[in-house]
Amino acid sequence: MPGETIDFARTIPILPSPDIRASRDFYRDQLGFEAIQPEMDEYLIVRRGEMEIHFWYTADTALPQVSSCYIRGGEVSALHAEFSKRGVERLSPFTVRPWNMKEFYVHDPHGNLLRFGCAPEEA
Repeated sequence: MPGETIDFARTIPILPSPDIRASRDFYRDQLGFEAIQPEMDEYLIVRRGEMEIHFWYTADTALPQVSSCYIRGGEVSALHAEFSKRGVERLSPFTVRPWNMKEFYVHDPHGNLLRFGCAPEEA
């Protein structure tokens, strides 16, 4: 209807973290995300533009080693350049993968894998 706001659905990853404060610090200080209030001991929400990631506390340090999310679009080329300039550790090269997506990867301090990608012609 005219004048109505469309409420588009979004998918938001929820990743495990054995140290919520360390996750907050890494995503804020290294990747440029903002921690969303209220800050809690067992749950964290970070946001950067339209990207949003949630974290839940777990004492199982193996879970982040097998967890990941894929972030498509959002100025991927500029993000890789920014992360490179910031000296983000465990940052992969930005390259076309065999499945024809231009991607780079970042592992957070606990092992969660963030994959950033776009179609090669979008880069």
